[in-house]
Amino acid sequence: MTDSVPGAPTHGGLKVLITGGAGYIGSTIATACLDSGITPVILDNLSTGRREFTTGRAFFEGDVADGTLVDRVFAEHPDIFAVVHCAALTVVPDSVAQPLRYYRENLAKTVDFVDHLLRNGCRRLIFSSTAAIYQPGPEFTVDEDSPIGPVSPYGRTKAMVESVLADVCAAEDFAVISLRYFNPIGADPLMRTGLQLPRPTHALGKMIEAVETGEPFRITGTDFESHDGTGIRDYIHVWDLARAHVAALVQFDEVLAGEPESHLAVNIGTGRGTTVRELVDALDAVRGVPLPTVAAPRRAGDVVGAHTRVDRARKLLDFSCEYTVEDGVRHALEWAAVRAERLDAPADRG
Repeated sequence: MTDSVPGAPTHGGLKVLITGGAGYIGSTIATACLDSGITPVILDNLSTGRREFTTGRAFFEGDVADGTLVDRVFAEHPDIFAVVHCAALTVVPDSVAQPLRYYRENLAKTVDFVDHLLRNGCRRLIFSSTAAIYQPGPEFTVDEDSPIGPVSPYGRTKAMVESVLADVCAAEDFAVISLRYFNPIGADPLMRTGLQLPRPTHALGKMIEAVETGEPFRITGTDFESHDGTGIRDYIHVWDLARAHVAALVQFDEVLAGEPESHLAVNIGTGRGTTVRELVDALDAVRGVPLPTVAAPRRAGDVVGAHTRVDRARKLLDFSCEYTVEDGVRHALEWAAVRAERLDAPADRG
């Protein structure tokens, strides 16, 4: 195993604070930063993140709303260039069942966190937003100018945070790039990080769970308006997603210098829609064994979904994906096989 993904560009000298940096996406971003010569500083309360993902990295355990802790982070690392704000709760059905928890954790605490950043003179933020903020439409494709109309509390928290950030940028010397993620899958190709939860709730995670248990995979929703009746998503490899953050970090000032406002949204996806049934087909192709499936009702908050048009990411960030859906499936399976060993944990631990 090599120390970094081959071909990774290097951008030494930068230091970035990553909230939620012990979680699935945050830890992969931190790894991509390290591969590029960028020094990550991790802030995570470990509610879902893993301490193992902070090994060898500057780490502060605690909450983004804890002003004293944030002050200490900047006192010890005054050369932080920018913040990548990944810390959030992300499970759509949970947000439907526990909306106040989601508004508190995702929205209210971000308001406090941004206040702490301004007090410490930090003026650059990359926000982990989501495609769940878009209004479902008949064409299954969206771009950054598509109508906003989230249908779950989770999506609404992210849309509200974007509004807050836009208002702060208009009032303060503050700049934000909101990266609107589509659907991350896979793991670090070198298996340094991956999904920390043994039983993830997204489609591919449930498929791998079905493979491990021998149970049929439940396709939740077969009456959507897609060509095969199942939900459509833009499945982006998590390493490509991490690369997009590196691109945004190293070009942050240059990108915003050409924009009329200091808050910019960029969709991060492959530009290709994949239905749940097609994701099953990809899993079957990688494994060489068919996965039995059964139809099941939609989950609370589920929508048909969409994929993105990638023009803005390509133009402004010079970013495009390198990995396929099959690559993401393959790496997810490889990570599932080594997860317990990498995290020094039994398979049933969260």
